[in-house]
Amino acid sequence: MTILGSTGSIGVNTLDVLARQHDRFEVHALTARSNVERLAEQCLEHRPAVAVMVDPEAGAALRDLLARAGSRTEVRVGAPALAAVAAAPEVEIVMAAIVGGAGLLPTLAAAEAGKRLLLANKEALVMSGALLIDAVARSGARLLPVDSEHNAIFQCLPAGYRCADPVHPHGVQQIWLTASGGPFRERLLETFHSITPDEACAHPNWDMGRKISVDSATMMNKGLEVIEARWLFALEADAIRVVLHPQSIVHSMVAYADGSVLAQLGQPDMRTPIAHALAWPGRMASGVDALDLLSVGRLDFAEPSPERFPCLGLAYRALAAGGTATTVLNAANEVAVAAFLEGKIPFTAIARVIDDALSAIPVEPADSLERILALDARARDYAWESVAGAAAEP
Repeated sequence: MTILGSTGSIGVNTLDVLARQHDRFEVHALTARSNVERLAEQCLEHRPAVAVMVDPEAGAALRDLLARAGSRTEVRVGAPALAAVAAAPEVEIVMAAIVGGAGLLPTLAAAEAGKRLLLANKEALVMSGALLIDAVARSGARLLPVDSEHNAIFQCLPAGYRCADPVHPHGVQQIWLTASGGPFRERLLETFHSITPDEACAHPNWDMGRKISVDSATMMNKGLEVIEARWLFALEADAIRVVLHPQSIVHSMVAYADGSVLAQLGQPDMRTPIAHALAWPGRMASGVDALDLLSVGRLDFAEPSPERFPCLGLAYRALAAGGTATTVLNAANEVAVAAFLEGKIPFTAIARVIDDALSAIPVEPADSLERILALDARARDYAWESVAGAAAEP
């Protein structure tokens, strides 16, 4: 097995699940961008054949650290090495958990190589949904969703359903993606301008990285998941609904033609969908405590406010525009979130930067990887210009 992004929250949780199943899985490769200490610890514990570090200086430090520890793990450096370990013939399962657009190429490599692809990197579908789905179809890869919401939808679909096939023939009328609403679900709107990065990263239910935590606070995370759902389940936008559910117990729901609604419930712990995807079509222990509904007591649902969460509307807008609009959306969001975390723009400017990019950059057909990567780069450049303008505002 290869874990792309093993030092992030999904990677760490994946290794936690694997540690409980020593006899079922073997780790071939672990990868990271620059976190030397954590990747070194993981290599010494899980003994992969290969470790990939994208940053060259970090790679040299990792190689030296593992050599002094007597590790036999081979250290490779650079982004091309990510695609190589994703497509390696020794590998059957790939966990795609690199955050952001950086995960696109190795995820595509795994799909093209026909792997069992556990998809936690939603940006691969947001940026190049048609290309990834076509690669899966050509190679015979098995695509399994790891995002808790899409994994919940998958669990509520009939046995034998294959991701990317239309769900309507199975009687599905609509899917509901649940969202906690993040830390600002009830905060006064007039105080949003003063939100700090630490406040935005303090998610009430989930333990996530800083970028994803900010996406949750703006609900762009849910917007990206709407786009991901469009490709995973071959649905139009009007059949994908978002509902606020602050307890994060119901992870998503499927509404059928006969009036039935099936839901998947569980603790807000990513080890559950990870274990499900690893063991599918079976089940295995994840280390997550059983859900006690009596202790939960109540389950609340509400409509998300467009004024409070404008990024959700921007995602639906990009999905409706089609083509490279979702690539632009993702690129501009990554820039805006990075700028906010660096203190360059206020929280309220995140949506403005994304809106500016969507308005300024014409939509093109998303028919080649080269075009997608070019539009991604163009959108990032434009977004950084918008950031400079937003930072200069009084």
